[in-house]
Amino acid sequence: MAASGAARAEDEFLKGGDVSLLKRIEDLGGVYREGGRPKDALAIFKGHGANCMRLRIFHRPSGKGPVLNDLGYTAALGRRIKAAGPRLLLNFHYSDTWADPGHQTKPAAWRDLPLDRLEAAVFEYSRETVAAFKKAEALPDIVQIGNEITPGMLWDDGRVGGEFNTPRQWRQFGGLLRAGIRGVKAALDAGEQVCIMIHIHPGGNAQATRWFFDNLADQGVPFDLIGLSYYPWWHGSLDDLRGNLAATAKRYRKEIVVVETGYPWTTEHFDGGGNVFGGEPERLKAPYPPTPAGQKAFLEELIRTVRQTPDGLGKGVIYWAPEWMAVEGLKSSWENIALFDQRGNVLPAMAAFAE
Repeated sequence: MAASGAARAEDEFLKGGDVSLLKRIEDLGGVYREGGRPKDALAIFKGHGANCMRLRIFHRPSGKGPVLNDLGYTAALGRRIKAAGPRLLLNFHYSDTWADPGHQTKPAAWRDLPLDRLEAAVFEYSRETVAAFKKAEALPDIVQIGNEITPGMLWDDGRVGGEFNTPRQWRQFGGLLRAGIRGVKAALDAGEQVCIMIHIHPGGNAQATRWFFDNLADQGVPFDLIGLSYYPWWHGSLDDLRGNLAATAKRYRKEIVVVETGYPWTTEHFDGGGNVFGGEPERLKAPYPPTPAGQKAFLEELIRTVRQTPDGLGKGVIYWAPEWMAVEGLKSSWENIALFDQRGNVLPAMAAFAE
């Protein structure tokens, strides 16, 4: 990866997962297993070739269910990841809860701030957070400024698209992004490097990707990596993704990571709750059944697809919530997409990281 204004980091294809719930699942009695025996989950990932783990961070989360990634919890888990060896990707949501294409709600503490003070709050929060990770011996290698920010972030000040698709809104959005990036950089000492990622959701949609990054280019936002989400039941076929990767690489000359993905290994439910993918194979838009073997085949083909991005600009695949099996006290809407089964046994798809 190449960091803007910094020396080139190791040229390594990134493979791993967003394991933001790992510690909570363990605390609630969840046990991860390989070969039928309990084993540290991070050791299982690393043993299968994973070299990068992602963590999200909320501003002041409620602590209810999976909305728990505050600074203390997340920095401690980050330290554990760094000590285990993988790189760390820190994902700022800039919200008290999930931020995604449908919700980019400001933290309650920032709700009524005028734009200049909102930019200052974004700067200071970003700086303080990265400084706290450094103190915890968990300096991130990559930092995302926002999560799936195709429609902007920190609504409505930083909202873009639809009725908000105006030059003024893009200027405000760009200013907020630059404030976050400045905050991250302000926490670094001489010689320290962090790659900056901008992450949008429509991995299979070249038109939407071009719309976003063409507009972003006008704002002078400095970043290193493009992050894309790719869930086939939402974002199209692997051919759609392949076309977008090629077009995006050619147009922007940036390294690209599929920073969220997933695929079901079953259509069963285990905890009595609803699942994100309930069991309609025709929605998958991929020639792989929702079985352990099908999940593995999908992930192998996805990794090959990203690796084949023109000019070597495909730089990684990060699986979303591979650790999220259901446990007593924390249901999982991802239990049939995780990389561990309902008893914590590692699934065959984990071996795809060795590719």
